[in-house]
Amino acid sequence: MLSYRHAFHAGNHADVLKHYVLGLVLAYTTQKEKPYWYIDTHAGAGMYSLQEGYATQNAEFEEGIGKLIAAKNLPKPLADYVAQIQSFNSGTLALYPGSPSIAELYLRADDRMRLFELHPNDYKILDENFQSFGKQVKVEMQNGFAGIKACLPPPPRRAVVLIDPPYEDKQDYMHVVDMIKDSLKRFPTGTYIVWYPILQREEPDEMLDSLTALNVPDWLHVSMSIHAPSAEGFGMHGSGLFIINPPWT
Repeated sequence: MLSYRHAFHAGNHADVLKHYVLGLVLAYTTQKEKPYWYIDTHAGAGMYSLQEGYATQNAEFEEGIGKLIAAKNLPKPLADYVAQIQSFNSGTLALYPGSPSIAELYLRADDRMRLFELHPNDYKILDENFQSFGKQVKVEMQNGFAGIKACLPPPPRRAVVLIDPPYEDKQDYMHVVDMIKDSLKRFPTGTYIVWYPILQREEPDEMLDSLTALNVPDWLHVSMSIHAPSAEGFGMHGSGLFIINPPWT
């Protein structure tokens, strides 16, 4: 399904949680000198305008990164995240970076990024955004559920993998579980970050149950709800991250 465009939701509460935690994981990963790979299975466009186009239709960023930028006395890790977002802007909040652009901030000379995006328009923008990186960043127009197999295990035997599908297709929840099972066979020591929406549907809970049932030695579950579920049962009222092999801290 190719109807999903993340630009509609850029900078919302789910992006804030996802990118804040992603930054913490990558900051820890770069404490060791040994190179690592960053693999993004559903990378999106990499950068989003908040002043024109899709993001302005619902302006979800106003309840996400907009609130954080306006906040005072943030804890240092959150303040660092906000400073990262501001580094892509000159004063006014005009742009919001996607996960590949967040990861780029932690990329060192010997590290590598592998980015997958199936939507042809988003792929084109993503590829343009990272052309200057040469062989250090490889962008492929395919579904990362399949593409990741060729990346594992990565040559340095260190990797952070972000799995962030749109979940428009209900089968994506089980695709995530199947992909994690296969990936752990190929590369059991990688750090895998699974993002998911909190909805009034059974599929997210079933996916979490399946991931927990894998009995991996180390995992971390982070979730954030921003309001009560709607009476009609529609919409996302929070999001979460299931992290396999998280940083020990």
